[in-house]
Amino acid sequence: MPRFLAVYTMKHEDFAAFRSLPKAEQDAIDAVGIKQWATWLERNAASILDHGGMVGKTTRITKDGIADAANPLCGYLVVEAETADAAARLFQDHPHITVFPGDGVDIMPFVT
Repeated sequence: MPRFLAVYTMKHEDFAAFRSLPKAEQDAIDAVGIKQWATWLERNAASILDHGGMVGKTTRITKDGIADAANPLCGYLVVEAETADAAARLFQDHPHITVFPGDGVDIMPFVT
């Protein structure tokens, strides 16, 4: 069955806005989101090949050297599905976009 990389994306300004909320409000959102995330993981366990994880600040290496960089990527996971559309449908109600300030999940097929 085809495998897909699912990349969680988040705008830096949305993350900053979330972090500017009072701590109690952040904690309340986290409590709801973490519970829903666990439920999502359980419901889709058969399709998840690699639970991946969330990622932090980016360092980019180019022919010119090593430097700090910015991108919207904040985490990933690997799923198995019949098609890219089927993989995408797994994430339609994901708490990354329904509870947390994430702006999307990009689905990409592995081609090798």
